[in-house]
Amino acid sequence: MRYAISSVALFTALGAAAAPAKLPAAPDALADAMRGQGVVLLGEVHDNAAQHALRAAALRLLVERGARPALAFEQFDREQQAAIDRARAERPGDLDYLIAAAKGAKGWQWEYYKPFLALALAYDLPIVAANLSRADAMKVATAQAPALDVPPSIMRAQEEAIAKGHCDLLPVEALPGMARAQIDRDRTLASAIAPYTGRGVVLLTGNEHARKDIGVPHWIAGTSKSIALVEDDADSDEPLDAFDAYVVTERAARPDPCEELRARIKPKG
Repeated sequence: MRYAISSVALFTALGAAAAPAKLPAAPDALADAMRGQGVVLLGEVHDNAAQHALRAAALRLLVERGARPALAFEQFDREQQAAIDRARAERPGDLDYLIAAAKGAKGWQWEYYKPFLALALAYDLPIVAANLSRADAMKVATAQAPALDVPPSIMRAQEEAIAKGHCDLLPVEALPGMARAQIDRDRTLASAIAPYTGRGVVLLTGNEHARKDIGVPHWIAGTSKSIALVEDDADSDEPLDAFDAYVVTERAARPDPCEELRARIKPKG
């Protein structure tokens, strides 16, 4: 889900726990919240520049104070790990070369992610390609891949989240396939970060993947800390109880995503 409101969903009783902590929108506070955690899911609204700047500043503080976590990226597909490692060796410090070598999709606004890559290169932190590719996700969505062993409660909650995140404009029959793909993305992200839990790892991802109830944390063996960066939006229905902590930032200026989606799916003629 790539819409700005894609993390909007009904919070279910799955994984319900203590009320999340509201953190100040300041690098120090965010760095403190990440300190000492083996696994951090650091959420975002993908097109919000203020959120990216805050996260980058907080991670830099964390590293400057001695932490050396791996940085895992939803923005890189898992099969590009070898290409990333080669690019680092061949042209150290060349971010554009690394992104091109890893076949970074043009849909990502790479200017927002370059500060994280630069931090990893400057401090020799692992860069982890963590995501399920679009092609593999399509196979899962269209049942060309093996069926997932998923609890019915998780499946239902994912379908509800996808429907809400797409403004309740999708046909009902499309939801199961999209839910299967989303779940497999979460499982893939969890698998990618598992080898780095000993040294510490921060997953840079959308808020929907950071949800404790149905997202990546559900598939992680062991503990993790989920932090969402959400927008100050009176119309939002963010499932804040699905995170351990959250930060509220200014809303990014953008067209109404529901209107854009409605125009895209409107029948021709």
